[in-house]
Amino acid sequence: MTAGTGARPVSFARSLLRTKPVDRIVAEGGHGEGGELKRTMSLLQLTLFSVGATLGTGIFVVLGEAVPKAGPAVVLSFVLAAVTALFSALSYAELAGTIPVSGSSYSYAYATLGELVAWVCGWCLLLEYAVSVSAVAVGWGSYLNEFFDDAAGFTIPVELSAPPGDGGWINLPAVVVVLFATFLLLRGTSESATANTIMVFLKIAVLLFFCAVAFTAFDSGNLSPFAPMGWAGISAAGSKVFFSYIGFDAASTAGEEAKNPRRDLPLAIILSLAIVTAVYVLVGLAAVAAMHWERFSLSGAEASLAQVLDEATGRSWPSMILSLGAVVAIASVVLTVMYGQTRILFAMSRDGLIPDVFQKVSPRRRVPVANTIIVAAFISVLAAAIPLGRLVDATSIGTLFAFALVSVGVIVLRRTRPDLPRSFRTPLYPVTPLLGVAFCVYLMVGLGGVTWLVFTLWSLVGLVAYFLYGRRHSRLAAPSSGRGTA
Repeated sequence: MTAGTGARPVSFARSLLRTKPVDRIVAEGGHGEGGELKRTMSLLQLTLFSVGATLGTGIFVVLGEAVPKAGPAVVLSFVLAAVTALFSALSYAELAGTIPVSGSSYSYAYATLGELVAWVCGWCLLLEYAVSVSAVAVGWGSYLNEFFDDAAGFTIPVELSAPPGDGGWINLPAVVVVLFATFLLLRGTSESATANTIMVFLKIAVLLFFCAVAFTAFDSGNLSPFAPMGWAGISAAGSKVFFSYIGFDAASTAGEEAKNPRRDLPLAIILSLAIVTAVYVLVGLAAVAAMHWERFSLSGAEASLAQVLDEATGRSWPSMILSLGAVVAIASVVLTVMYGQTRILFAMSRDGLIPDVFQKVSPRRRVPVANTIIVAAFISVLAAAIPLGRLVDATSIGTLFAFALVSVGVIVLRRTRPDLPRSFRTPLYPVTPLLGVAFCVYLMVGLGGVTWLVFTLWSLVGLVAYFLYGRRHSRLAAPSSGRGTA
C-alpha cells in the first residue's frame, strides 16, 4: 500500500491508493517552509481549545432551528448527536495518540486509506471548518444586535447586519469577528490559547447563568407533548444539532504544537466532548421548559436563548447579559476553528497537495501567516454573503463524512500496523468504529436533498482540483525530489 515510496513508476490506480507511512508523518511534524511550529499547549489548553471550538455553536446559534423540528424532545436530539460524536471521538482519540500531527482526520486517512481518500477527507474538512466558522460568525452578529437593542435601544441596520437572501446587503459584524480572531492567531499560538481559555470560562459562566434564570420559569406544561413529531422529528433535529458538536476534534489539529501530544490529545478529545454534552442537554432542557417549543419558530433563530430569557422574565437585563456573554464567547469558536482550518491546510501543503504558501511559517511568530490571512479572507466572504441555515447543513454533511472515514481508519490501521504504539485504544473494537460509521451515515441520510446536492458538487470540484494539481504535485509522487521525503 505504500506505492510511491520507491523510484519505480506506479500505475494510475496504485497512485491513488498510495499511503504515507506513519513514521514519516510523525517525523515531519512541526516542520514547515521557513520555520517550525512551537510546542506550547498543555492538556488544559488543548481541552479548552476543543471546548472553545464546540461549545456555543449549537446552543447559541442552532437551537432555534432544531426545536421546531423535535419539540421538547430536542434534548434527545442532542443525546443522539452526542452518541454519534462519541463513537467518532473514541476513534479520533486512538488515531490522535498514534499519529499526533496537525492534519487531523486528513493525516489519519493518508496513513490508512490512501492519497485520494485523504484528499477527499481534507476537502470535506475545508467545508467543515471554513463554513462552520462562517455560520457561527453570522450568529455572532445576531447576538451583537440583541445586546445593542437591550443596552442602548438601537441595532445595526439590517442592510449591514444580514447577508443577501436574509434582507441585507452584507453581514458586517460577521466580518469583524473573523478579523478579531485573525489578529489573535497572527500574534502566536500561546497568545491565542490564553485568549481562548478566558473566553471559554466566560462562555460556561454565561450558559450557567442562562440555566439559573430559565429554570425559575420552569413550566412542566411546556414539555407536553414531549415529542410532537415522534422519532422522525428527533432524528431530523439530531441531524441539525450535530452541527453543535463540530469542533470537538479541534485538539487533534494541534498535534504539532502540543507539549505531550500522545498523552494529551486523546484525553482532550474525550474530556471536551463530555463537557459540551452535559452543557448542551442542561441548556436545551432549560430552554424548552421556560418557553413553549412552538414559540421558537416565531423568535429569531440565531439569538433564541436571548428570546427565552425575555419571555421567561419579562425584563431586558438577563438577555442583555446573555447577549454580551455570547458576543465574547462565540468569538472563541471563530478563533479555535480558524486555527484548526489553518493547521489542516498546513499539513496538506506540506504533502504537496495544495500550494506551498500554506506551509510557510514565520520564523518570528512561529505561525503560518500567509495561510491564516488567506483563510480569514475566504471565511469573511462566506460569513458576509451566505444565510445561516444553508451554512449549517453544508457543514454537518462534510463533517459526518470525515468522521466516518476516521472510524474506518482505526480498523485499517489496526490491521496494517498492529505494531504501532497506541497511547489510547478504542474500546469494544471493532464494534465502536463500526457503530461510528453507521451513526454518521444515519445522520447524513437525515439531511435534505439540497444539502446532498451541495455536498456532491463540492466533492466533484475537489476531485477536479486533485487531478489537476494535487496528484501531480504530491510529495509521494516524487520521493526523490528532496524536501519532505523519507
